[in-house]
Amino acid sequence: IEWDKDDIDALGLMKVDVLALGMLTALKRSLVMLEQDHGVGFPDIADIPQEDPKVYDMLCKADSIGVFQVESRAQMSMLPRLRPRRFYDLVIEVAIVRPGPIQGDMVHPYLRRRDGLEPVEFPSPAPEHGPADELRQVLGKTLGVPLFQEQAMRLAIEAAKFTDAEADGLRRSMATFRHYGTVGEYGRKFVEGMIARGYDPAFAERCFKQIEGFGSYGFPESHAISFALLVYASAWVKRHWPDVFCAALLNSQPMGFYQPAQLVRDAREHGVEVRAPDVTASVWDCTLEPAKDGGRLKAVRLGLRQVRGLNREEAERLVAARTAGAASLADLARRGRLSRRTLELLAEADAFRGLGLDRRAALWAVKGMAGEGQVDRDAPLLAGAAAQETQVELPFMSLPQHVAEDYRTTSLSLKAHPCGFFRADLKKMGAAPAAALADLRHGRRVTLGGLVLIRQRPGTAKGVTFMTLEDETGPANVVVWRDVFEANRRLVMTASFLVVHGRLQRAGEVIHLVAERFTDLSERLAELRHAEGRGGAMVRSR
Repeated sequence: IEWDKDDIDALGLMKVDVLALGMLTALKRSLVMLEQDHGVGFPDIADIPQEDPKVYDMLCKADSIGVFQVESRAQMSMLPRLRPRRFYDLVIEVAIVRPGPIQGDMVHPYLRRRDGLEPVEFPSPAPEHGPADELRQVLGKTLGVPLFQEQAMRLAIEAAKFTDAEADGLRRSMATFRHYGTVGEYGRKFVEGMIARGYDPAFAERCFKQIEGFGSYGFPESHAISFALLVYASAWVKRHWPDVFCAALLNSQPMGFYQPAQLVRDAREHGVEVRAPDVTASVWDCTLEPAKDGGRLKAVRLGLRQVRGLNREEAERLVAARTAGAASLADLARRGRLSRRTLELLAEADAFRGLGLDRRAALWAVKGMAGEGQVDRDAPLLAGAAAQETQVELPFMSLPQHVAEDYRTTSLSLKAHPCGFFRADLKKMGAAPAAALADLRHGRRVTLGGLVLIRQRPGTAKGVTFMTLEDETGPANVVVWRDVFEANRRLVMTASFLVVHGRLQRAGEVIHLVAERFTDLSERLAELRHAEGRGGAMVRSR
């Protein structure tokens, strides 16, 4: 019932939020595919094998593209630092990259204690005000550092001695997603209450800053546990069955941080063969087929859903016509009652290769079909004319042109990456491939070029913008400080193909390029559609 929660409370009714998550859809599809395509049956995600070391090994490397909650840049930076080895570590991982712990300066103390760099201590009141371990029960599982919403509430009751009514008022004021509340009104009483009982003033101030952060967005422990279950389940599927994981995610779009191109790329890097949409093999959804190598993993056949603008009803009529025996373009069009628009979309998406027609030949054939698949019924004279169409020798379509058309029609290409065609130019600019960053030293000046995948400006990042670029060798993370962002705002927010000049920053396995200046190459992408020549070289038409 879409009523205001305060009205419901005034009426004395119980309120339950039903949270819909795309990952639940993806996991359900994963379980179905596992059973149907691999004979691995799990009735529910709770039946997935628990505490698998291989899953944690993968997460410690931040190999988490597509994994629920831990696929963002911030979470991927935290994973190698937190190094999760058990389920409760994932609970912490989910909760720690949040405004509450960040604003309360609780993240670094927790990591230092976890790494054994500082002792695990529990703040205590003066002896006359209570036992020294009164907070051990509240903060024990988080090494003496408050990370969860209910811990902040318990601190108010145990350490600041709030009454039940005051604690309930605090809870209301820090309601999730509320950006402007009354939480600040409780600050003085909270801090002064803790100080009066002998707690360290700095600790009291940090605790209340955390509570203020929860006023924007904070996790109770129960919420973090529920999310951690989905983190583990999705990570398990990715680690053991990346073919299933890729297909299920693509069939559940839109969701997550990454576009289909990045999900497909990641699957291929994990040994999955991916095949293009094809009218002779694809259905609407992505499916699994036997791989060429006959190995344990199957090939992912991209579904017709990947063709931009395609009507699902017509796509399903095409599949039905194929199942009934249609085996040529004309027969598929006629039996499936396909519109000229649908046929053109499929041709432009290079989906007729299974019939021996590349995109240009298929589009020529479609243009010669007098408009509609049902033309032989509605205008038989035109159908006869179409049958007399003379085949001509069509100009060769270069690889860059194919890749440009792939991205335009299906949002990805299995043939090549756009940046590969510009590698010679990028090299002249001094740009290193993204994969080379792992071998470069901290502090070195580096130039990197790639397609812009993600831009983020978290409210807790004090004006810092985070970007992810991708070239033909992989993704790379870029940090843009506030002053650099303000000087290049339009370019940072709109460029699609960008060269970043800056310094490399390393912290363990986490690598960032701290941007200093940019070169916008977005307009160069248009050259792909007009490039001549065979193979991977860029030969610009004059």
